[in-house]
Amino acid sequence: MTNLQEMGKKASAVKFVLQKMNKEDKNRGLLLAAERLVERTEEILAANEKDMEAAREHGMNQGMQDRLRLSADRIGAMSEGLRQIAALPDCIGEVMEEFERPNGLKIMKVRVPMGVIGIIYEARPNVTADAFGLCFKTGNAVILKGGSDALESNKAIVNVIRGALEECGISGDVLQLITDTDRKVTIEFMKLKEYVDLLIPRGSAGLIRSVVENSTIPVIETGTGNCHVYVDKEADPDMAAQIIYNAKTQRIGVCNACESLVIHREIMKAFLPQLKKRLDAHQVELRGDEGVREILPDCIPATEEDYGKEYLDYILSLKTVDTVEEAIAHINQYNTKHSECIVTENPETAEKFLNEIDAACVYWNVSTRFTDGFEFGFGAEIGISTQKLHARGPMGLKELTSYKYLIRGNGQVRP
Repeated sequence: MTNLQEMGKKASAVKFVLQKMNKEDKNRGLLLAAERLVERTEEILAANEKDMEAAREHGMNQGMQDRLRLSADRIGAMSEGLRQIAALPDCIGEVMEEFERPNGLKIMKVRVPMGVIGIIYEARPNVTADAFGLCFKTGNAVILKGGSDALESNKAIVNVIRGALEECGISGDVLQLITDTDRKVTIEFMKLKEYVDLLIPRGSAGLIRSVVENSTIPVIETGTGNCHVYVDKEADPDMAAQIIYNAKTQRIGVCNACESLVIHREIMKAFLPQLKKRLDAHQVELRGDEGVREILPDCIPATEEDYGKEYLDYILSLKTVDTVEEAIAHINQYNTKHSECIVTENPETAEKFLNEIDAACVYWNVSTRFTDGFEFGFGAEIGISTQKLHARGPMGLKELTSYKYLIRGNGQVRP
């Protein structure tokens, strides 16, 4: 069984080295890791094919297979993510606030690394490189526990990155991978509070719930994505169809894909046949309420469960509403506080939606697929936080830091 105590000790030791590392050395490690990932693409793809073969044998669904699958382009994107992280300003040491008290105390609030970050995730091997890059840039050691479905892919990626770091004279212990697939090891990892400062789960609702319920380490929840698009009565039909088509079909196995359509009754008759024609190209299964089925009689009846479900598949639920207020109420009831969109040409309606929807990211006339650290200019992301404490939305560099106060004086004592 994996010796987690030993991994924790190594991470705790190396974090103090990382905290003192200058930005030039960190960027050198990131750039060489990016270079080596591309150079060893064939090796990584061979490992990924072992995982894919096992996934097909076990009947993994299309959405999850899409998350697991690597290609030369996806490895290239991982490499580019590391390059973009290297190009970003180093926020460690940033003075967030500075002020002086009447008694002469000079107080500075300074950004510092978290220390050791643990990440538990499922079949997303690209997370391995993203997590390393963001943690390394912010001076954090990281311990990864990837899903067993992606074990061979993760091992290959970690080996490449650790090798690149060691070429730069940097300890490979800044990045460690737990390879034991025993669930008991995962539970034990969640309780490694002595060494791990922050735990971030990425994956299914079940995984996130398990981490929240079992961890003794502070947790940032990265939620599942039951994302909605609301088509208002004043929407541009062509724009709405294009946004929904992109949000639903561009990639089905991602947390920012559209899973539910909310539509104003006044636009349904003209819009739904047009939308169905677009979605038929991907054989998207529609599940709608009575109002929808009056226009699309072949539509499957939607259940209560459908409105709260993250499908990760070519399935879309549809709900009829008579007002924007009804749309907002429905979405706030069933969403996972991830990403929601309104399509409308009415600015007042849009602002009402933007202000009243409870979600990390709320869009006006934009596909939900943009909820992504890469697209937000963060270089990559550690996940999409759906909670409200410390971090919310795509988590980039600053979300992986804490701060401390530096107080300078000249002999002051408390009266």
